Amino acid sequence: MKDSLKEFIDKNREGFDDKNPKEGAWNVISENLPQMKQVSLWNSVMVWRAAAILFMGLSVFLLMNNANKKAESASEKISDRQLQGEFQDVESFYTDEIAKKVALIDDFGGSFVSDEFTQDFEKLDAMYQVLRDQLKTNPSEKVRDALILNILVRIDLLNQQIKRLEDVKKEKKKDASV
Repeated sequence: MKDSLKEFIDKNREGFDDKNPKEGAWNVISENLPQMKQVSLWNSVMVWRAAAILFMGLSVFLLMNNANKKAESASEKISDRQLQGEFQDVESFYTDEIAKKVALIDDFGGSFVSDEFTQDFEKLDAMYQVLRDQLKTNPSEKVRDALILNILVRIDLLNQQIKRLEDVKKEKKKDASV
């Protein structure tokens, strides 16, 4: 049957091609077709695919960024512990030195302990305590360096006081011998 229809169409092709449809024929046909719904942009599959790809990319980025922050935080904690450990070694050494120098000043009998020296030493000690608390809460190299500098200044102040006391002692010996 298909072959006979095909033969008929081939024989009569010219008869089919010579006529044009009426002007309003398409309007009549389109009115009889079922109405097609307009596809909303939000119902488009392509939009949802693009949104899913964007969501996946953003998720991967945020996960990688969070993992990097955790790794940085862990390395900072290690360096903070290391920083505090190093400072404890330095602090114990210099604290012993300060204690020796204070004991030496006390051996002189405290005869020449000036108020200015005492005030300066107390101020430095108070600053030291504040910096030490800050090192515990927010460890950084700047705070550690400030603590070490404070210790060195206190040692220098003690050395100056010891020198003054020794000079006074020498003067007293000279006066006693003359």
